[in-house]
This record gives sequence, C-alpha cells and structure tokens, in this order.
Amino acid sequence: MIERHFHRRNLPHLYYNEGIYFITYRLYGSIPQSELEKLQVKMNSLSMDEQKKIFDEYDKLLDTDPAGTNFLSIPQIAEICKQSISFFDGKDIRVICYCIMPTHIHLVFELLNKKKSISNIMGSIKKFSARKSNEYLKRKGTFWQSESFDRLVRDEKELYFIIKYVLLNPVTAGLVDEYKSWLHTYCLPDFEVI
Repeated sequence: MIERHFHRRNLPHLYYNEGIYFITYRLYGSIPQSELEKLQVKMNSLSMDEQKKIFDEYDKLLDTDPAGTNFLSIPQIAEICKQSISFFDGKDIRVICYCIMPTHIHLVFELLNKKKSISNIMGSIKKFSARKSNEYLKRKGTFWQSESFDRLVRDEKELYFIIKYVLLNPVTAGLVDEYKSWLHTYCLPDFEVI
C-alpha cells in the first residue's frame, strides 16, 4: 500500500513509501544567509512561472561557493560521501546517479525499503559522512545544512532531465569540459542519458 507523508520546515517535503527521488544536500553555511534572504525576497515577488529563475540563481550560488566551504573538493571527503551513499545502495535505496560537487551533492535514487522514510535514510547518510568528514578534517561542528531539497520524480521524462542535470553539473559549473572527466559522478549504465 502506498503511504504518503508531508511535512514542512523551511521547505515543503512530500514523501511516499515508494518512488524515485531527487535530493540535493549542501554543506552547512555554503550559501551565506544574506544571499538566501535576497533570493527569498525575489521569490515572493515572482509568479510561479518566474520562480524558476530563483532556482537558477540558487544553483549558481552553490556552484560558485561564495562562503568558501568547499570541503567536498577534498578527495578523501568525496570518498567518505561516496561510501555513505553506497552503504544504502541495494538495501534501502537503489542509487541511480549522484554527483559530488565541492559544496553539495545531487543524488537520485529509487526507494526500496517501504518501511524506512527518506528523511531517516538521508539522516543516516548525512550523519555518517559528517562524522567521518569532521574526523578527517580534525574539526567539530555542523557539517551539513539540516534541510535538503527533495523532489519525487513524476515520470520518465522528468527523470531523464534530472539525470542530465546531475551529470552535467560539473560542466555547467565550469569545473570540467566533459562530464565523464569529473571523478565524483556515478550513474547506473541503464540510466546514462548523455
């Protein structure tokens, strides 16, 4: 039986106990609060159709790292993040693709464990990687922003465009010329769309 769960913090979250999800989670403080407030003011003045512009601006902030919190560009930290995602692959989720950028991670997966919530799975992924990353960096404190962006993928067409977006993120950000050159990207061969 399909179950639905909705909750809201700063972002709305709608989860079902099955489906494919697109998640973006970022480092704590990777976008200065003042920049987020500017985006919120702009968003409030735009129509629903125009709000895509805000997503594009938010995306550029993530890619340019205005706060200088690019811990994920350290190969050992990226490896820790890969391990935290891979641990759940084939158990609670089926990883379709991911891209580890310097300040954030895009993750697309199919939910396999209908008894475990997405917030619990993501909480475990983030908790493990935060603890191990902080140990490696010899630091304490918050590693991940508490809230993630999440979206239930509605159909195959949307999935196609999300996978393309995830794989091309390093190219769009100007980090590499060809997406296969980025060392921290993964995609199931059956889903590789480029």
